[in-house]
Amino acid sequence: MEAIYNFDCNILNAIQQSMRCEFLDSFTLALSCVTASGIIWVVLGVTMLLFRKTRTSGIIMLISLTVVFLAGDVLLKHLINRSRPFTVNTDVILLIKSPSGSSFPSTHSGFAAAVTTVLFARNRVFGFIAAVMTFCIAFSRLYLYVHYPTDVFAGLMLGVLCALMVLRFSKQIGLRRKALR
Repeated sequence: MEAIYNFDCNILNAIQQSMRCEFLDSFTLALSCVTASGIIWVVLGVTMLLFRKTRTSGIIMLISLTVVFLAGDVLLKHLINRSRPFTVNTDVILLIKSPSGSSFPSTHSGFAAAVTTVLFARNRVFGFIAAVMTFCIAFSRLYLYVHYPTDVFAGLMLGVLCALMVLRFSKQIGLRRKALR
């Protein structure tokens, strides 16, 4: 565990020391606000429900987000209860309000990865666009010093796995695959 903690801290501190700038401060702050609590993904999923062509993808996306929330926020965060990096290294000045709750896994990253996985499975172009946004969101969690790299990686894996599980289940129950074409 000590090696993982050192790895995490080295990456976070390297980002803080070599990448801090006004542009990234503003960009990551805006991205964090837009993706707070996964609301943007819920709005996207609900919007997709309004159109017959994207309805199935919207259903799969919303179910995937629910599974990520239950597995990440409700279960894993409480079981693992990892302190956030800014509570350990108090020298870092946060750009955002201190998030509550534990650090592991990053559900910001999990939600984005779930949406990306669903979109990529349904339409490669939208999936690629979502993947770029997911990368930016994952990086922002490190840049803002609110998650360790292993929290972000676990969140990404959780999102992908939950979405793949929902996609597989949706095929088994016969949801149509005509969305986003």
